[in-house]
Amino acid sequence: MAATGFLLRSHLQDLLDALVAVGYRCVGPQVRDGAVCYDTLREAADLPWGWRDAQNPGTYRLRQTGGAYAFAWANGPQGLKPLLFAPRELLQTSIRAPDGGLRFAAPVASVGAMAVVGVRACDLAALRLLDQHFIGGFVPDPHYAARRADLFLIAVHCSHPAATCFCVSTGDGPRAEQGFDLALGETEAGFVVFAGSAAGAGLAERLPLRPAQAAEEAFVDAALADAVKAQTRSLPSRDLRAGLFGNLRHPRWEAVASRCLSCGNCTAVCPTCFCHGEGEEVAADGASSARYRQWDSCFTQEHSAIHGMVIRADTRQRYRQWLTHKLGSWHGQYGRSGCVGCGRCITWCPVGIDITEEAAAVCAGTP
Repeated sequence: MAATGFLLRSHLQDLLDALVAVGYRCVGPQVRDGAVCYDTLREAADLPWGWRDAQNPGTYRLRQTGGAYAFAWANGPQGLKPLLFAPRELLQTSIRAPDGGLRFAAPVASVGAMAVVGVRACDLAALRLLDQHFIGGFVPDPHYAARRADLFLIAVHCSHPAATCFCVSTGDGPRAEQGFDLALGETEAGFVVFAGSAAGAGLAERLPLRPAQAAEEAFVDAALADAVKAQTRSLPSRDLRAGLFGNLRHPRWEAVASRCLSCGNCTAVCPTCFCHGEGEEVAADGASSARYRQWDSCFTQEHSAIHGMVIRADTRQRYRQWLTHKLGSWHGQYGRSGCVGCGRCITWCPVGIDITEEAAAVCAGTP
C-alpha cells in the first residue's frame, strides 16, 4: 500500500482536531491505573509518550523511558470489544400500565460517531470476527450495529510486540493490512500515513501532510520486520481442529485445570470472546422491570447451567471448552480460528497459563 503522506509529530494534534471538526468523539490510548487503556482523547499530549510495556505470562508492567514515541508498546487489557459490545447493556424495559397491561420498550443507545486512535492489527482482525457474529447474520444486533455504524479507525503498525504476542503465527499482524480508515507508521520525526478507505483519504486531505520520504517508509518496514523476528511464541498451526478434537481425553486437560482458577480473566481481555448472559431486574414495587445483557464467560458454572444440571461442572471441562471452541470449532462457524495472537490471555492470566503452550501440548504428535 502506497503512503498517503507524512505527518510531523508536532502536527498530531491536527489529526485529533480534524476528527472533532467532522463530528467524531476521539478515543485513544492513555495510561490509567498502571496500564494503557482506551479513554476519551482530547489532546495528543495525553497519549502514552515514552511509555513501554513489559509483558510476560501473568505479568504486565509499564515504565517511562522518556522516549519520543507515542505507540512503542504492544497492547493493553482492552481491545475494541468493550467499545462496541458493552460489558453491560440495557435490552428491554417493561412498565405496568394503569389498565394492568404491560408496555415494553427496547431502547438502543445513541452513541454518536467515534474515532479510535492506536488500533493494532490483531484488534482489526478481532473486529472482523465480531462483525461476523453481531451483524453478519440474519438478525443483526442493534446495539452493536449502532456503535459500529459510525466508527472511524486509525490503526498503528505494531513495531514493539510484547513477549506474549504471537500474531505472526495467526496471520494477523504486526502490520495493519485492512479494515482501517487511516494507518500510521511511527518514526522519531512523525508518522507515515496510509489511507485505507474513502473516509480516511478524505480526512487526510484536511491534514498538513508532506510527501513521505523513501527513507521514512523504509524505516517503518524495517521496524515491522524486526517485530516479526521478535515474536518467539506461536501456535502449532492456524487450524488445530484435528489435534484438539482428536485429543479430548489428553492428560494435559487435567494438568492445566490444576492451575486454572476459572476466573474468566482470559475471556474478559480476549478481543473476540462474546459470551454473555441475560437477567431481569424488577423494581421493588413490581411496577417495572429492566432486562440487561452482561458479559459472561465459559469458565463460570452458571454459563453452562441448563434446567436441572450444569453441563461443564469442573475446570477441566471449562478450559477444554474454551480452547477447543476458540481454536477449533470457530473454523466451522466463522471460517477461521477465534485467536488473533494478541497474547492478552497469557499476560492477564493470574497464574500465567500460556495458550500456545497448552495447544502445542494437546496437539503434539497429531497431524
